Amino acid sequence: MGLSRLAALHGVATSYSPSPDVTVSVPDDTVIAVLAALGVDAGTPADVRTCLAAAESRSRLLPPTVVVWAGEPLPPALSGLPPGSAVTVEPEPSEAPGHPSAPLSMRVRAAPPAPPTTPSGDGAGASRPGSDDRSAGAPAAVPAWWIPPPHGVHRVQVRTPDHRRATATLVAAPARVPQPPERSHGFLVQLYSLLSARSWGMGDLGDLADLAAWSGRTLGSGFVQVNPLHAAVPGHPTDPSPYRPSSRRFPDPVHLRIESVPEYGHVRDRTTLDDLRQDAAALSDAVLNKGALIDRDAVWELKRQALELIVEVPLTPGRRAAYCDFLAEEGQALEDHALWCALAEAHGPDWHTWPEDLRDPRSPATARAGAGLLDRVDFHCRLAWLTATQLAAAQRAAEDAGMGVGIVHDLAVGVHPAGADTWAQREAFAHGMSVGAPPDAFNARGQDWGLPPWRPDVLAATGYAAYRGLLRALLSRAGALRIDHVMGLFRLWWVPEGRPPTDGTYVAQDAEAMLAVLVLEAHRAQAVVVGEDLGTVEPGVREALARRGVLGTSVLWFERDWDGDGRPLAPERWRRDCLATATTHDLPSTAARLTGDHVTLRHRLGLLTRSLEEELTEDATGTAEWIALLARLGMLPEGDGDEEAAVRAVHRFLLRTPARMTGVWLPDTVGDRRPQNLPGTWDQYPNWRLPIADADGHPVTLEEITVSPRLHALMDVLRPRKPRTAPPGERRP
Repeated sequence: MGLSRLAALHGVATSYSPSPDVTVSVPDDTVIAVLAALGVDAGTPADVRTCLAAAESRSRLLPPTVVVWAGEPLPPALSGLPPGSAVTVEPEPSEAPGHPSAPLSMRVRAAPPAPPTTPSGDGAGASRPGSDDRSAGAPAAVPAWWIPPPHGVHRVQVRTPDHRRATATLVAAPARVPQPPERSHGFLVQLYSLLSARSWGMGDLGDLADLAAWSGRTLGSGFVQVNPLHAAVPGHPTDPSPYRPSSRRFPDPVHLRIESVPEYGHVRDRTTLDDLRQDAAALSDAVLNKGALIDRDAVWELKRQALELIVEVPLTPGRRAAYCDFLAEEGQALEDHALWCALAEAHGPDWHTWPEDLRDPRSPATARAGAGLLDRVDFHCRLAWLTATQLAAAQRAAEDAGMGVGIVHDLAVGVHPAGADTWAQREAFAHGMSVGAPPDAFNARGQDWGLPPWRPDVLAATGYAAYRGLLRALLSRAGALRIDHVMGLFRLWWVPEGRPPTDGTYVAQDAEAMLAVLVLEAHRAQAVVVGEDLGTVEPGVREALARRGVLGTSVLWFERDWDGDGRPLAPERWRRDCLATATTHDLPSTAARLTGDHVTLRHRLGLLTRSLEEELTEDATGTAEWIALLARLGMLPEGDGDEEAAVRAVHRFLLRTPARMTGVWLPDTVGDRRPQNLPGTWDQYPNWRLPIADADGHPVTLEEITVSPRLHALMDVLRPRKPRTAPPGERRP
C-alpha cells in the first residue's frame, strides 16, 4: 500500500485498464523505476516510508501552477483560501512598450450567509451575485473579491491571516481556442515528398507556399497540413522520421528554398553555387525518374554548402535589424540550440558521448567552448531565422490566397534522446524513460517510441516555460497546429529503459495546466488547434478537449458504431468539431485500402499475424460494408468496380458529415498506392523517403499534380460552388 500511495502522490499509475472490463497491475519494479526518474527513491520499503512521510507532511498553500479560465469559477486552490487572506497577482510584462501592468491586490472575504428563500417559487428569495460593483455580470460562482487578471501567465502571491505565504504561477486563459471561420477542405501532405521542378531533391518551403497559393486560389481550399518541420538530429544517416526530432521548438533548415534567401543573388562565388544547383538537379532527377529514394542527408549537404556561401553576404541594415529582433525574441533557447548544433559538428550528434564537462549546457567548459565557436553558433542562429522567415512567408501566401486557416503545422509528441532539446533542458526530461503505448487490441506487444518524456513536476515548478516557448514559436507562423497524440496532454505511457513496452505505466500530466497554456497561446496567435485523438482514449479526454475548442481527428475507416452493431457510422452521426479524413501518413492510401494492396504489402514484408487469405477476406468485408453504405446514400453513381469513383465517393461522404474541416491526403489525388510510413517497420520499408507517385508508382512533381485530371475530378467534389452572377438586367430568384 505504501508504494501505491507514494506513486499516486506523484501521478504514477499502479494499474491500468486496456478495456472497460480488464484491469492490469503494473509491476512494482516499473513503478520504482518511474519514481526514480521523477527524483523519488522508492528502492526499499524503508525508502518508501521515508519518501511517503516527507510527501504527506508537505502542506502547500498553493500548487506550483494555478489555472483560471475566463468566465468560469475559481479553482479550489483560490476559492478555498482562508477568509482574510491577501492575494496579489503580478501580471506578466505588458507587450505594449511603456505600459507596465500594475499588480492586482485582493483580499479574500468570508462567504456571505445564504439568502432567505420562500416556498412560493416567485423568485422573491432568489440569491444574487456578490453585492459590490466588481461582481456585476460575473458568474455567481466567482467570488466578489476576485479581480480577473488579463489573459497571460502571471505570478500570484498569497498571505494568510496566520502568516503562511505562497507563490505560484497563475495561468489566466480564455475559455476556448479560436475556431475555423467556416467549413473548409484542404490538403494533407508530407512536405519532403512534394518535389517541384525547383526542389533540391526534396520538397521545401517554397513548394509549400506554392501549394497553398495554388490550392487556395484555384480550389478554394482553406488549409494545408504538413508533417512536423522540427530540426532533425544530424548524422549519417539521419533519422528520417519527422516525429523523432532534435528540437521541436526550432525548424529544420533542410526545408529552406535556397534561391528565396535574399542574399542568394549576391553570392560572389557563382561557380560553386551553380555547381551545387546542378548537383541538386541530379538528386531530384534521380528521385523523380530513376527510382531513387529521397536522400535527406545528400540534400542537406548541398544546402549547407550553399548556405555557407550565402551567410558571407552582409545583411542590409533592415535585414540586420530584423535578425537582431529575432535573436532577442528567441533569447536563451536559440543560443542553446545553436550552440548544440555547433558542438555536434565538433563532437558528434549524441551529446551523451561528448566530453563530460560539455554535457551540461551551463558548465564553464561549455561557455568556453561556445566562445570559441561563435562563428558556427551565429551560422546556426542565422539558419533558424531564415527558416522561420520562410515559414512565415508560406503562411502569408496561404492567407493571401484566401485561406481561412492557412498552414497547419504538426507538433510531434516528443524529441530524440540525443538531441538539442534534451541537452538544453536536461532537468526537464525524465532520462532513462521512453514514451510509448500499452498493449491493446491492435498491438499486443505495446509500443516504445524512443522519446524521453518531460517531467510533469519540473514543468509545473517552472510555470511550463519550456512548453509555452515551444507553442509560441510554432503558432507564431501557423494558421493552426495539429498535436500528435494529444492524449499526452493528460497522461503518457512511460517505458523504463531496457524493458518491453508491456512493462510500462501511465504517468499523469496536469491536464488543466497543459490545456490552459495551449488555449492561451493559440488565442494569442489566433490559431486553430487539432488534436490527433485516434486509438485508445481515456474516458473524458475527448470531452475535455471539445470543451476547450480543440478539434479532434476522425478517419473514415475507424468511424464505426463501436457501441452498437459495429457497422460504418452514418455521416450525420459524426462529430462536428473535428478534422475528417480518409487516411493519414501512417495508414494506407485510399486506393490501397479499396483494392487491398496494403494487405499484400504487409504480407510481402512478413508483417501479417494470420494467413494472407484470412487477412484479405477480413479487409474486403470491411471495405465492402463502406462501399455498400456509399451506394445506399447515392454517392457512388458510377457503380462498384471503379476505383477513382470510389475515392470520390469516400470524399463525398466526408463532405456529408458535419466536420468543420475535411482533409484530403494529397497522394490520394493522383492514386498513390504507397504509405509514407508503415508502422512496425524500420529498414524493411522506405519510411519517410518516398516522393508522391501516381497510380503506376511513377513519381509526380507539384506541377504535374496541379494539372492532374484525376485530382481535378476529385476536387470537384469538394470545391465550393460560387454563386452565379446574373447578367445585367436579369433578376436573380
